[in-house]
Amino acid sequence: MIGREKGAVARLKKDNPELIAYHCIINQSVLCASLSDEHAEVMNTMMKMINFLRSSSSYQHRMLREFLKEVCCRTDIFAPQQCEMAQQSKENEKHMDNVAFLVDITSHLNELNIRLQGKDNSVCELMTAVRSFQKKLEVFKEDLQADCAHFPTVQEQVQGQRDVLSFVDFIDKLIVNFSNRFDNFSFGQHLTMFIQNPFLITDVRDSQKEVTQHFKWANVGHLQMQLVDLQADVALKEQFVRTDPSTFWLQVVPETAFPGLRKVALHILTMFGSTYNCEARSQQ
Repeated sequence: MIGREKGAVARLKKDNPELIAYHCIINQSVLCASLSDEHAEVMNTMMKMINFLRSSSSYQHRMLREFLKEVCCRTDIFAPQQCEMAQQSKENEKHMDNVAFLVDITSHLNELNIRLQGKDNSVCELMTAVRSFQKKLEVFKEDLQADCAHFPTVQEQVQGQRDVLSFVDFIDKLIVNFSNRFDNFSFGQHLTMFIQNPFLITDVRDSQKEVTQHFKWANVGHLQMQLVDLQADVALKEQFVRTDPSTFWLQVVPETAFPGLRKVALHILTMFGSTYNCEARSQQ
């Protein structure tokens, strides 16, 4: 699809050099969370044990699910004495510290992944979720070196003097990975605000310049005047409060009065932010 010379995107760009192309946002966020060797080993060991417990019997599987609701994969999970790996892991406190950290950080990453899913999410909403998570990572990093309020399993498991250096290092790598993959994403804050709430835009000139950087066919002068008229329309502002951005732009904003703004909004809102829709439909 995205091969530099023979991929579908490269071939389409030959006919349309101004084509906007980007990677699936969900896929990129998953790639950011690649585990180091140490954490990958811990995760693989845990998955082997959980699979062992699940496969023994349907009753044991049900018991495991009820158990995990209470203790969330902590040391008590190693009760079955049949599994030699379980006993070894129990004796390795550092190993269990890593398990606790993986429980918490995986929970945060899962929250992001769930937020990115859904057939009605626009590319702007997806990027808002990603940029929000990037800021959360900075909070997580500081929290690990303080009271671990956002890492309850770590807080419970790691008593006394905490050795969280490897955890902080993992967060640092996440920050770098997200920065490398998303900081140069073509849609900036002006375009996102234009879709999500055009009435909050204060710098009309700069916001519409960003629009014309992506859509060469757009007339910046006309867009600026239309945006000023839109922001002055009290009735439209009231309707915006009562509906969602997609409905507002596609059904409420009259094309006759705001043709340029509506065309830009239509282009943005019809962009696929991820392959979620295609993959969800193929599984039906």
